[in-house]
Amino acid sequence: MVFSSLTFLYVFLPIVLVFYYIAPMKGKNIIILISGIVFFAWGEPVYVLLMLFTTVVDYTAGMLITKFDDKPKMRTLFMILAVCINLGLLAVFKYSSFLIQNINNLFGTQIYDPQLPLPIGISFYTFQSMSYTIDLYMRNIKVQRNIVSYISYVSLFPQIVAGPIVRYQDIANEIDSRTITTSKVSQGIGIFLLGLGKKVLLANNIGMLWTTVKGMEMSEISTLTAWLGILAFTFQIYFDFSGYSDMAVGLGKMLGFEFPQNFNYPYLSRSISEFWRRWHITLGTWFRCYVYIPLGGNRHGKLKTLRNLLIVWFLTGLWHGASWNFIIWGLYFGIIIIIERVFLGKYLEKLPAVLSTAYSFLLVVIGWVIFETESIPRIFSYLKAMFFGASAGLADSQSLYFLASYGIMFLICIIASTDYPKKLAERLHNRHPKLVGGISPIYQLALMVASTAYLVFATYNPFLYFRF
Repeated sequence: MVFSSLTFLYVFLPIVLVFYYIAPMKGKNIIILISGIVFFAWGEPVYVLLMLFTTVVDYTAGMLITKFDDKPKMRTLFMILAVCINLGLLAVFKYSSFLIQNINNLFGTQIYDPQLPLPIGISFYTFQSMSYTIDLYMRNIKVQRNIVSYISYVSLFPQIVAGPIVRYQDIANEIDSRTITTSKVSQGIGIFLLGLGKKVLLANNIGMLWTTVKGMEMSEISTLTAWLGILAFTFQIYFDFSGYSDMAVGLGKMLGFEFPQNFNYPYLSRSISEFWRRWHITLGTWFRCYVYIPLGGNRHGKLKTLRNLLIVWFLTGLWHGASWNFIIWGLYFGIIIIIERVFLGKYLEKLPAVLSTAYSFLLVVIGWVIFETESIPRIFSYLKAMFFGASAGLADSQSLYFLASYGIMFLICIIASTDYPKKLAERLHNRHPKLVGGISPIYQLALMVASTAYLVFATYNPFLYFRF
């Protein structure tokens, strides 16, 4: 079944918000719980039970960890059991086919592959729920005794499918008591519509070019076509993912929550280390808190620090998907970050901003080739076309047509991926607050109308992060 979270939002969100706002505080979490389950079941009715099972496991583990607070071995046992069940379910549903296929290829065996469908958002809600148990074990938070409140936390429908990954400690003070103000709702609507515009008007439109190029035979691709294609994906994945994150943050505000920021203009980064402090921030935070630091972080010498970085980046790649290209992609960035940490970083700091930014952007674009191309031979073929010439030459009529058709869209995407529009809006607001205050509702209405019109009439509306 093709899952459309945007369809759900358009159909059910107004109804959910009406009931949510008129409900008393004790009833608001029940509405979140029910809407979250319906939202998840909209795409996969059966696998909603898997999400609920994961939630109950971590809730029960939390209660047992608290009950045996004075018995360290018992606390550790329940924490380990919960983590193993979480990771076990993730392994079965996300990685079992990958493991079976590789064993069969390596040893010539014929182990049966059940090819289980991937539950939507399993990586997100598993990491989110698991963080509660680990933080409780580490005494960073207090136990949540109300199971409705806990299931509401895990099933928060704004970010259950595509993040950001909201750790329990991020919203511990809001899950049972939160304030909903007109100002918050207004801000939330603005952020939501901005995210909707990013996803629908930018990601979808520039993404059509990548879909076309990706489907072409390598013999038909010129060097210019190869560059235009992967640059299109570079902007598509950013506006798609950051758009969904903005929508989640905006909806969170409308419900009274403050979700963490997930993107901070990553394509302006001057190093790969900085890029990963700006891209998918909540995933980086999760791995730092629950993998890198527990492994020792940078506290036990350079060699162990480098080992810990490689482990984290291997897992980061694996988290994104059960395929060798994701693992290579993760290790690719891990090795670059190690090189920057060992010696390159100090030289990057001395370079003019335009050069260090170009360095970072180029390496990220190469990374997206690896990320989006499952066939290892095709990865090398595509990179060869980009850097060493293609069989179709440097440019051809097809590539010039693409450039003419998508040139304006590329320009819009380049500007929108920087912080210049935000700075311009802030400057105008400081100088002419009444004018900007009057224009903002018109701008937001235009975004909503344009996005809605696109969704009604367009057939191209991919959801890049459903597989994670």
